[in-house]
Order: sequence, then C-alpha cells, then structure tokens
Amino acid sequence: MPHLLLQLSVILATARVLALLLRRLGQPAVIGEMIAGFVLGPVVFGAVAPEWHAALFPKGGLAALHGLGQLGPVLFMFIVGAELRAADGARARLVAAAWVGIPAVLLPAVLGLAIAPVLHRDYAPAGVGAWPFAAFLAAALAITAFPVMARILKDRGLTRSPIGQLSLAATAFADVLVWILLAFVVASIAAHGASAFVRTIGGLALACTVAFGVLRPLLARLLARHAHDGRPGGAVLGTLLVGTCATAAASEWLGLHAVFGAFLFGACLPRDDRLLDTLVERLEHVAVLMLMPVFFALAGLSTTVDAFTGAGAWALLLILAAAVLGKIVGAGAGARIAGLDARSSLAVGSLMNARGMMELVVLEVGRAAGVIGAGLFTLLMTMTIVTTLMAAPMLAACLRRADARAQAAATRE
Repeated sequence: MPHLLLQLSVILATARVLALLLRRLGQPAVIGEMIAGFVLGPVVFGAVAPEWHAALFPKGGLAALHGLGQLGPVLFMFIVGAELRAADGARARLVAAAWVGIPAVLLPAVLGLAIAPVLHRDYAPAGVGAWPFAAFLAAALAITAFPVMARILKDRGLTRSPIGQLSLAATAFADVLVWILLAFVVASIAAHGASAFVRTIGGLALACTVAFGVLRPLLARLLARHAHDGRPGGAVLGTLLVGTCATAAASEWLGLHAVFGAFLFGACLPRDDRLLDTLVERLEHVAVLMLMPVFFALAGLSTTVDAFTGAGAWALLLILAAAVLGKIVGAGAGARIAGLDARSSLAVGSLMNARGMMELVVLEVGRAAGVIGAGLFTLLMTMTIVTTLMAAPMLAACLRRADARAQAAATRE
C-alpha cells in the first residue's frame, strides 16, 4: 500500500504540474495530463533515470495501479455517453452533422487503410492478420476527442456559435460510427472463428436492444420519480454506478472491452442538462482528476523508446500525415458542403483533428485486444498528443483571420 500511494502521489503531482503549465499556454488541462503519462513512461523518465523508474514502477508491482486504471475509462466513457446525447440541437442539425461527420470519419479511415500495409510488417503483433490491423488503424485515425473539443469551445465562448454547434454535433455523429467500427474490429480479434464472431456481434446487438428498449425507459422513470430536479441523491447515483459497472462487465463477457458497455449505459440516460451537470460534478472530476491520470500513466508505461529508432520516425510522419490531412480535409470539406465559409470550415476541421482522451481509450482497447503492440501504441500515442495540441492554436488562427477580415470589411463600408 505505501508503494501504491507513492506511485499515485508522483502520477497526480506530475499530471497537475503539466496540466497547469499547458493551461498557461492556452491548452486544455487534460493535454498536460496526457503528456504526464508519456513523461512518466520509459521514453522520458525511464531514459533519464532508469533506476528510479524501475524502482517506482516495477514490472511486477503495477497490479493495484491497473485496477484503478480500469475504472477511469469506464467512468469517463459513461460520462461521454451522456454528453453525446446532450449536445444542443444535435437532432435539428442531423443532416449538417452527417455532411461533416461522414467525411471526417471516411477520409482518415481510408488513409489509415492505405498506410496499414506499410506498417503491418514491422508493427503488427504475431498472429494479427492484415485486415484486423488495418481496420483498427482506420478506426484509430478516425476518432475525435468530443470532451477536449467541448472544453476548447467552452473556454473560448464558442459552444453556441455555428462553428461550435456544428463541430459538436458532427463529432457526436462521427464518434458513434467509429465506435461501431471498433466494436466489429475487437469482435473479429476476440472471437475465434466465424460462429464466435456472429455470437459476439449478435450479443452486442441484443445488448443495444435491451439498453434502449428496456433500460432507457426504466432509467427515465427512475430519475423522474427520485431525481425530478436532475440532481440524483446517493441511492440513485449508486444505482447508476451499478448499472455502469454491470453493462461494462457484460460487454467484457461478450468479448469486447468494458468501455463499450459503459458508453452504452451513459447513452441510455435521459437528455437532461441538469443531470449531466450533476454527473460531471460528482463523477467526472474524480474520474478525470484522479483515475484518468493513472490510466494515462499506465498508457505511458506501455510505450517503448524503440518505436522511434530505425524507420520509426518515418512511420510516425506517415501516421501524422494521414491523421491530420484526413481530419482537416475531410471535416473541412464536409463543413463547406454544410454551408460554412472556408475559414469556418477550416476551424471545424482543426477542432475535429483533436483526438485527446478518446484516442487513448481506443488505443487501450486495441492493446488489450492484442491488435497492436508497444511500438505502434507509442507512435499512435505521440500522434494523439500532437494532433490534440494543434487544435487550439489552429482554431485561434482561424478566428483571428476571420475577425481581421470582418474589421477590414467594416472599414471599407
């Protein structure tokens, strides 16, 4: 126990310091927490002080951390499921969201499929076929960070702007498509044989039917009766946590990752901003401030410095090119079709290029399923940090140029 508390102290302190530093640089604090996980891994801490790193994070002494680290993504994805249903105007903007969301998923996914054969030989674990590897890479490049995007828009007061509303709705639409694709990929890896795959996908379809056909009305009734003001008490909140853990366990029993069940349960909750605010206040702060930094640290411990040797630098550049071009061009083109001007379309593409915590959850799903090894995990984690760091300054540049053009037009008038 003392060793666990020391590990937690170092992890949380590093996360807080880097979060504050990134906030001062105009970035969301969560990016600093993600970088903290990378810093505590073998690539930075392990290279600078290998003896201290081995003493603090011994290979045989991480069981307790892994237990805590599993809770973080489960609670986080539960909140994400609730948030995706709470985006204002999502239904009214469904057509526009589809115009942006589909190419924002399709283009990076196609580019992921295109570069997969180049990466498969050096980065696919033994026994992983070309198709599951390529499909996972496509899903990994297609994901967008809904929570990070929401935080950037909130910090800049753009949540209810046309750019903000379209970006949030499109990201919700796009991420649902990616999670469906990812579920199929994980099922194909976990299920040995066609019949097992059919059982897994059939079980997932049944779970969705039960969730939205049975759980959703039950939860609506429960909350209307015992939390009509949108602020559930301890008993109701405990029931929601039981449901989250139970659906997470059910998804693992189906051969999928626990985060699928947690996300599904969150999506079943009634659309109520008061309820969402309560969940964020009581659960998200614990998940994000304590449990997710542990998850980030474990992700960092799964990286390897060998990923950057040899052809690793070229592989990273290839992944970055596919990820950045796919998102910015795909989402930007969709935004133009949806009616935004060129500058606003570039802003939407820049926002959707951020991958944040969602990407790390996807990577953990892939690592747990055995579809990627430490080398590609490291490169994709690096891509995640770089693309997420790009979002805020690119958005600011787009807005500055738009303001300058508006002022110039006003002056001419």
